[in-house]
Amino acid sequence: MRTVPTERSAETAPSARHRWLLLAVVSAGLLLITLDNSILYAALPTLVQDLGASSSEGLWIINAYPVVMAGLLLGSGTLGDRVGHRRMFLIGLVVFGAASLAAAFSPTPETLIAARALLAVGAAAMMPATLALIRITFEEERERNVAIAIWGTLAIVGSALGPIISGLLLQSFWWGSVFLINVPVVVAALVATLVLAPPNEADPGRKWDLSSSFLALVALVGLVIAIKETAKPEPALLPIVAAGLAAVVGGWAFARRQRRLPDPLLDFSIFRNRAFLAGVLAAGFSLFAIAGIQLITTQRFQLVEGFTPLRAGLLVAAVALGALPTAMAGGATLHRVGLLPIIAGGLALSTVGSALILLTFDTSMGLLVTGLLITGAGLGAAMSVASSAIMGNVPARRAGMASSVEEVSYEFGSLIAVALLGSLLTSVYTATIDLPAGAPDSARDSLDSALAQAADHPGLIDAASTAFDGAYATVMVVVTAVIAVGAIMTGVLLRRHGPGSALSTPSTDTAGH
Repeated sequence: MRTVPTERSAETAPSARHRWLLLAVVSAGLLLITLDNSILYAALPTLVQDLGASSSEGLWIINAYPVVMAGLLLGSGTLGDRVGHRRMFLIGLVVFGAASLAAAFSPTPETLIAARALLAVGAAAMMPATLALIRITFEEERERNVAIAIWGTLAIVGSALGPIISGLLLQSFWWGSVFLINVPVVVAALVATLVLAPPNEADPGRKWDLSSSFLALVALVGLVIAIKETAKPEPALLPIVAAGLAAVVGGWAFARRQRRLPDPLLDFSIFRNRAFLAGVLAAGFSLFAIAGIQLITTQRFQLVEGFTPLRAGLLVAAVALGALPTAMAGGATLHRVGLLPIIAGGLALSTVGSALILLTFDTSMGLLVTGLLITGAGLGAAMSVASSAIMGNVPARRAGMASSVEEVSYEFGSLIAVALLGSLLTSVYTATIDLPAGAPDSARDSLDSALAQAADHPGLIDAASTAFDGAYATVMVVVTAVIAVGAIMTGVLLRRHGPGSALSTPSTDTAGH
């Protein structure tokens, strides 16, 4: 007979001390995951040069991590509901540590891409467990909102620390050190989890479907490849059609299979709750903006302005600095002010900041930093409350599924930003550069290539920098427009949602019941 985990009584619930210690432990795991999402942004020019990677290989070194993770997250979260989230967290830590060692000593771009994919397997096992353990442990809504806000804040901090840490390490060590730094954190988190985490709560009667996880991976990888190929300066029809077909067929087969399973990896009915859907969209839009701005800004200021990786990392850290106070304030005030002003208002504020970045990136460092701070302030509020909207609108027995959906949204936003915006940056640069007489045509491939040949061709640096700035502006227009769309969509979804995030709160929204 199947047993379904239920809410615990006050006598069996963990003490306040254990709840907050658990939050610290799972947040350390989350910090690792988000660090590896952004740690290569500032290190990418150095890594590409040392490994001799092409521009396409460079993007896949970054993209392999979020692509594989996004494809596995749905399956790993639901598997955690079956085998226990504590066990999944421990397994993920071990895999993540081993993959970090493999990545640090990779001799070729292909090996590094494979190691990054293995890192994603470990991260996919860990990430749903972090949020699911919080949902299960913090049963009181207001306390849970604060805990999730802290969790979301650390996600922002990890994303911002990635470029800074890689910049610091690259000043004294080789590029592999950006992966090797994971290992001591993994060891410490393993010990802390074994000592502090509550007993593993499994539901062995719950079925789990490997085929569904594979279909989700096929659909997402196909979609990313299709986007990357379409954004190339000279797109090839066959890869686009093949990848698009894989995405459509994989997505259709996944959705069809979920409707037939008694325990689906994804129950599509949870999206009928408008607050839940708004939270998912806010998470995706926020990560799209953060990943896109960090990726192109660190590259622009290293390659055009001559910043060191550390200085470029410190520049984009302004996004996290702006996000920290609003992320904490959002979680603390959610029960009083409600989801609408924090999520939709936060995205609207970040649209203003993104527009300021677009208008001032090449004219005023002070205004650029102000734009980054404003963007971070808006995204910090939206992200922390998005997590509460998602986890507060599902029962505890679906904590793994809900956390998986949120993290798929996070990773999907990030990987689409890298795939689309990274390819768009290169495409616009290639299409608009006006090469001086005698300059080799290979300088069109990337700004890195142009800089490598600039000594023999006067005027090439100016031409390449001008083209790259034009490409940067184009990408920032896209980022600003996407955030604005997110503000409008979440505003419409939450227009009838009152204060609080509980499932029963929006009495006028029958879809939420």
